[in-house]
Amino acid sequence: MFNDAKSIGGKALSFFRKPAFTQCWFVPVWLMLGISRLLIITVTFRRLAPYLGEPVGLCAYSHILTSKQEEQALRIARVIRVAARYCPWVANCFPQAITARLLLGFYRIPYSLYFGLCRDSDTNEFKAHAWVTAGRIPVSGGQSFQHYTFVGCYLSTECTTAK
Repeated sequence: MFNDAKSIGGKALSFFRKPAFTQCWFVPVWLMLGISRLLIITVTFRRLAPYLGEPVGLCAYSHILTSKQEEQALRIARVIRVAARYCPWVANCFPQAITARLLLGFYRIPYSLYFGLCRDSDTNEFKAHAWVTAGRIPVSGGQSFQHYTFVGCYLSTECTTAK
């Protein structure tokens, strides 16, 4: 019992050492991850896809961001990673990608949301992955281009209206 209280106290202390942005956005991001997971389970991809951005097929895009936008994208990536660790539900790549898309859209930071596949060398089955980049910043899903063949891309709508 004492170890549990000590562990909770240590986690609380660790939380209060995090940047203010992470502290402020932790609970909303945690809830967004849950809502994203619920949407993935209950809504078909076809109905969800229009909210991911503008589909551009098999074209990879990298936006040019200002240094301020890059810093904000890094803060968003950090809070998503932290919140996902504390979810009692599955908060894997797809809920994280949806949450990253929502936050980047909120801050009007151009993003690219990718879906990819690779074949598992042990089971020979396909594995799917979703990741989001903002410029050169991997916001969710890590450095996935080297491991996955991307099969679809969605861009922020602010970026596609300038065409």
